[in-house]
Amino acid sequence: MSVIKLKPAFKDYIWGGTRLRDDFGKECDYDKVAESWELSCHKDGNSIVANGEYAGMTLAEYIEKAGKSVLGTDCEKFDSFPILIKLIDAKDNLSVQVHPDNEYAQRVEGEYGKTEMWYVVDCDPGATLLYGFKHEISKEEFARRIADNTLLEVTNAVPVKKGDVFFIEAGTLHAIGKGILIAEIQQNSNTTYRIYDYGRVGKDGNPRELHVEKAKDVTALRPAKQYPETPVEEKDGYKIKLLSSCEYFTTYRVDVESKAALEADGSSFNSILMLEGEAKIIADDIAEAKKGDSVFIPAGTGKYAVEGKCRFVLTKV
Repeated sequence: MSVIKLKPAFKDYIWGGTRLRDDFGKECDYDKVAESWELSCHKDGNSIVANGEYAGMTLAEYIEKAGKSVLGTDCEKFDSFPILIKLIDAKDNLSVQVHPDNEYAQRVEGEYGKTEMWYVVDCDPGATLLYGFKHEISKEEFARRIADNTLLEVTNAVPVKKGDVFFIEAGTLHAIGKGILIAEIQQNSNTTYRIYDYGRVGKDGNPRELHVEKAKDVTALRPAKQYPETPVEEKDGYKIKLLSSCEYFTTYRVDVESKAALEADGSSFNSILMLEGEAKIIADDIAEAKKGDSVFIPAGTGKYAVEGKCRFVLTKV
């Protein structure tokens, strides 16, 4: 098989909405569908193969059965599947949070750290998110502002629009704001340290757990790094734009007018997350994909085509 469609795992966090079900066709009966884990081998939520001879297997089981060569040679340096791709529907504000780097996370949590990238799929007018600090602060000020609930006075609130990109290196304070729908490409980790949560309570009626001491250990107390925007490349039948590239993943936005000619060589699998429209993905076999669908193209598939009118996020390792 060369075109593998995936079903996601879902999360019903309290800040979630219903757009993933209503607008993206996700089959989930949760009242709130906060996240869909579109490409995941994580123990907290595995993607499921939806078509072909491996249908019904988890993505991890498929990789074990088909052989790790489907991941590509660039994945050989990682001990486990390296990335996790999500859609996130923030009906309400997410907590102000931070993720640790690999050294800290592996020592304290027993898994990878978490560097990630956000692509703003859609947002309400006037939506904002938090991205680092307005200016550098001391550890003492950080601790004091957490204690007296004035942290938001020094965090950097950024207005967002559809198509914006944010690269969030481990250690960067951040929070998705309400009214934003995001595609997130991240390291394969579920370690998050909440710093501030607007006084909310969980399903059990108790305040949600904060992780202040760990956050103090790992937070970079300065403005987030700024990255230059990359140009759009015009191709025959499609446009492609590099969104972000780091040691864990390289991600593009692809806008197809008629046909995109792509390739999954031996170095990495290709992940396609459909954001708009519909298309046929044509390799050794053919699959139809529409808005909300996630497709895995194994490494070594070679040249393949996406025919139709659509927009998707393409990720490689």
